[in-house]
Amino acid sequence: MAGMIGYDAGGWGHGGRLARGGDLVARVAVSVDGQRLDLTNLGKVLYPAAEFTKRDVIDYYRQVAPHMLLHLADRAATLRRFPDGVDAASFYEKNVARHAPRWVRTARLGSMRHEGSDPNDYPIVADLPTLVWVANLAALEIHVPQWTVTSGNGRSTPDRLVFDLDPGPPATVVECCRVAERLREILHDDGLDAFAKSSGSKGMQVYSAVRTERAEDTSTYAKAVARQLARESPGEVTATMTKSLRTGKVFIDWSQNNPAKTTVAPYSLRAREQPTVSTPVTWDEVEACAAPADLTFTAADVLTRIDDHGDLFAGLLAGGVALPQM
Repeated sequence: MAGMIGYDAGGWGHGGRLARGGDLVARVAVSVDGQRLDLTNLGKVLYPAAEFTKRDVIDYYRQVAPHMLLHLADRAATLRRFPDGVDAASFYEKNVARHAPRWVRTARLGSMRHEGSDPNDYPIVADLPTLVWVANLAALEIHVPQWTVTSGNGRSTPDRLVFDLDPGPPATVVECCRVAERLREILHDDGLDAFAKSSGSKGMQVYSAVRTERAEDTSTYAKAVARQLARESPGEVTATMTKSLRTGKVFIDWSQNNPAKTTVAPYSLRAREQPTVSTPVTWDEVEACAAPADLTFTAADVLTRIDDHGDLFAGLLAGGVALPQM
């Protein structure tokens, strides 16, 4: 079980699972690791095609929490909320909601894109109560930067390097896998361990744990690697953002290393027709991928995978390797 959970009125059932009886009332009071939460509208269907409700979303995040929280700790989260489900309008939220519980940790950070704008109080999703609170907001997607927040509420230099692989139709995640394999070779030659995950949408990402001295170090390195691959395989790879040049190619989005940007967190749900998840995968799975379905995983799939594999991104939590100078 992911922490101590209690309930006041039909909240958490056997084994800590959120009881379906809670779907019948508008508000259910629960205790999560000693923190009181009011969960609302648990029966609301957020993924209509799968009949996947808010209760199911909360249950998924509760169960995946022991692994997911390690990858959210100390990172300023941006929430993508879907109050009326994936078929309706959504919005991104950086500034913590005014009605947030006092115990939700926040970091007040100024914008890196709009100098002089008011700072945002970003939520830090560091514990189970906060993750359950986020899920209750119908924040299906959680996005985080490649840096952590310092003890003084500043930005550290990046500790993760990411390559976001985006296929231009008719290319799919299958073509992304072939590019990911080549990326892994380059990173290995530079002394970096590579970890892959599906995006939960149409592409995938490749990560490495790194040490940096300057905020721009990861962007500089990733841009050089992306351009190298584009030169080597111009018919299959592009490092250019221009959409008209992406048809049938894999776009290596090195710009996701910009400290002002975020990527979807490991184990986050995605707002697709089905409750798919951005899922860590093995390199054997990457090499064997022959169809998009091979790297498509739902919330239920991910919980089974964790039982079988544990956290395939655990290696990212170890100390990073200094990036080579480009």
